[in-house]
Amino acid sequence: MTFSLVGRCRRTGMTGAAVTTSSINVGARCPYARAGAGAVLTQYRTDQRLGLRGLALLEQGLPAPEVIRTLAGGDPDIDWRQLAVVDRNGTTGVFNGSRVAPVRAAAEGAQCCAIGNILRSERVPSAMVAAFESAADSHLAERLLLALEAGQAAGGEQRQIKSAALLVVAEQAFPLVDLRVEFDRSPLRQLRFLWEIYAPQTDHYVRQALDPASLG
Repeated sequence: MTFSLVGRCRRTGMTGAAVTTSSINVGARCPYARAGAGAVLTQYRTDQRLGLRGLALLEQGLPAPEVIRTLAGGDPDIDWRQLAVVDRNGTTGVFNGSRVAPVRAAAEGAQCCAIGNILRSERVPSAMVAAFESAADSHLAERLLLALEAGQAAGGEQRQIKSAALLVVAEQAFPLVDLRVEFDRSPLRQLRFLWEIYAPQTDHYVRQALDPASLG
């Protein structure tokens, strides 16, 4: 009952994730990202510990496929999990557990990968990847949001989506973008509204942390 994508911007080195689902609090449970390391998604029978472990492995320099193998090998309940990883170089990896409910699907592309479960169509992840790849000159947050919108247009999940999240990290330990929508009738429309308001202010919030005097 979730579809999501992790991705990296080749131009800026930013990494991030976007996710939407029919349950609450998806932004606190599924997407993980760390500057200079990469991003991880954990979903279906979500185990937040896998997100944290994935980030630790990425920070050690393990490539995404090795992170997937390590996480899968260390979890006795891995058949209930669905994972996606992108590392600092844009290499990706995905995992679909055998107990993840259908329609389950995954797709990998240029510096991105998408996963989904309880989907209306197995085309959803490939549509997300195509949207992400088609906007290579846009801000990473915009590309991630476009991917979610494309996934919904391709069928989305079988239940009504109610929450969504957009997470991007750049050079600092804190996120550049961390926007969340909870229990909304149109969470992707609301997430789009929030991003369009926040986008012009992203640099401002970094500057006020690093150099407050420069703001006058």
